[in-house]
Parts: sequence; structure tokens; C-alpha cells
Amino acid sequence: MDTKHLILLALQVAIFATVFGFGLQAKLDDVAYILRRPGLLLRSLLAMFVVMPILVVLLVKAFEFRIPVEVVLVVLAISPIPPLLPKRERKAGGVPSYGLGLMLVLGVAAIVLTPLLVEVMARVFDRPLTMSPGVIARIVVVMILVPLAAGMIVRALLPRVAAWLHNPVRWVATGLLGLGVLAILAGSWSEIWAATGGGTVIAIFAFIVVGLAVGHLLGGPVPEHATVLALSTACRHPAIALAVASANYPNEHFGGIVLLYLLVSLIAGVPYVKWQRQRALRATAA
Repeated sequence: MDTKHLILLALQVAIFATVFGFGLQAKLDDVAYILRRPGLLLRSLLAMFVVMPILVVLLVKAFEFRIPVEVVLVVLAISPIPPLLPKRERKAGGVPSYGLGLMLVLGVAAIVLTPLLVEVMARVFDRPLTMSPGVIARIVVVMILVPLAAGMIVRALLPRVAAWLHNPVRWVATGLLGLGVLAILAGSWSEIWAATGGGTVIAIFAFIVVGLAVGHLLGGPVPEHATVLALSTACRHPAIALAVASANYPNEHFGGIVLLYLLVSLIAGVPYVKWQRQRALRATAA
């Protein structure tokens, strides 16, 4: 096994452990939080799978991007949220139960909706785009459903063990994730830098800012819901996006653009997270 595969394995273990850690703290009531609020569920699905794809179509039609950039924007718009998001939402003052429930619901919905949206986008742009539901299902099941369910089972059957495991699992996940990201940046910095030209950074920044605005507005009158949906709408799953793009355009290189998206999303989301955290603190003080 070479260095690249070791780095990817470390990241996969880190994501698995992170979601398992969420499960150690989650209850069935947390997962059912969004299901008991059909209006919020409908707006969440609308923001993620309808409004953002439409806005990306308008963005791509309005500006002439390079084909790899155009493809990445399209596949990001139809990819579900990444499994690391609930932690960020909690920092911004969002409702943890909503974040966990949304992650699970969107993961399951993506198995059906992502391949369907791929077909729709192929017709809109008149370009070959296909994706087997099995590929999406494998990513969602392995990286989201299995670790979340495993953590919840441990919490339900062995609550003391779950409480004891939480911090070690979080430390391992954070350490592996940090090392993996640093290793990828060190080995792929030239590829990321090469992807910055041709308005790519502006396009990605626009995608993220629009996603934050759409999610915040559709999150409804409850600020804690708006925070969760804003971050969820702006942040998409890079593994699914890369899988869809690479499967349809095997001769193109998308890794640098996807990594650039991850960097820009981390930076662009900081002001919003800070703003929402300050709002939450003021509300608590009041």
C-alpha cells in the first residue's frame, strides 16, 4: 500500500470515527427530530435538492467556466452533506438534533435523488452524466449509516461505555483527520494552485455564499434551524462529487478543484459561523 492509499485510509477511518462519535451521543429522538417537523423537512429537501441545483444551472449558464469547473459545480449541487458537518453546526449555535437527523435523512434521500438529479443535469447541459445508485448507496451506508447506527446501539445498550468512549474516539478522529488533510495539502498543493485560474475561486465562493443564503432563508424563523440548514446547503460531500465527476469524465482531473472547494468552504464559512455563534451567545445572555 503506497502513501496515497494510506492517507485516504486515514481520512476514511477519521470520518467513520467522527460519525461513530456522533452516534455515541445521539438518541432516537435526535434522529426523529426532523421527521416530527414536516415543514422543516420539506424546506430542507427543497434547499438541498431543488433550489441549489437550479441556482447552479443559472450560474453555469451565465458564465463560461472550464468544463472541469462546470462539472464539479454541478455534481456538488447534487451531492448530500458531508458527515463532519454536525460538529460545525453545533459550534455555530445550531440544534444538534436537527443536524444529526438531517445528515441521516439526506444521506438516505441521496441514494434515490442523486442519481435522478444526475440524469436531469445531463439533459439540461446535454452532456453525458450517469451514476449508479449503488455507488451512492455504498458511500452513504459505509460512511454515514453504519457508524451512526453503531454508535447509537452502543449508547442504548452500554451508556457508560459510550460515555467513556466518546473522548478517545473524538481525539483519534480529530488527529487522523488533521494529519490526513495536511498530508493531502502537502502532496497536492501544486494541483490545487493550478485549479485556481479561470474564475474557479470566484465560482466556488459564489456557490458557498449562495448556499449559505438559501439555507438560512429556508431554515425558517427559528435561528438555530436556519444555522444548520445554511451550513448544510453550502457544504457538500466531496467523495460523492468526485465519484460522479470521475466516473463520467475519466480523462479529466477533478481532485484539485474538489480540494480547492474544501479549502474555500472552510474559509468562507468562518464569518457566518462566527456571526451565528455571537447571536447565540447574545440570546443566551438575554
